[in-house]
Amino acid sequence: MSSIPSAVPVGGAYRIRPIQPGDDRAVESVIRTCLVEFGADREGFAWSDPDLGRFSQIYDRPGARYWVVTDQSGQVVGGAGIGPLAGAEGVCELQKMYCLPPVRGAGVAHVLMRQALDFAAQHYQKCYLETFHTMLAANRFYQKYGFQRLPAPYLPTAHYACDVWYLREL
Repeated sequence: MSSIPSAVPVGGAYRIRPIQPGDDRAVESVIRTCLVEFGADREGFAWSDPDLGRFSQIYDRPGARYWVVTDQSGQVVGGAGIGPLAGAEGVCELQKMYCLPPVRGAGVAHVLMRQALDFAAQHYQKCYLETFHTMLAANRFYQKYGFQRLPAPYLPTAHYACDVWYLREL
């Protein structure tokens, strides 16, 4: 396991911690809300991912971790995960990184990204991610963290509707 503390305060208003079984439905709701916002609420995106409501189980294995962002009332308002990229030795994937609109701009995504990349570097050599062109701020954010845009997917995944791909050396 990583040496990341169980909960990290972010600006006093938010906390970031590893996912717990009771968070699964709330995480799914955050992701679906964001997907609707960006027109990705359809087949070929995370929208149709059968594991959306089971992250506490999916990320409970070596080399995988999902963190949630909670507000002062304990409500889940965002999250991000790292997991192996199936079929690519030494490569992980930044997965399901979403924050609800009120959280954006509060510095939460930066803390999430640093935690994710620190964890990833302990287990992998490269980090891959897939996104969508309508997520303009997210695309700029990934580039700011050293992700290099790829001309095509690193390899085929279930998220075939994603049209922007990135890779970063760890």
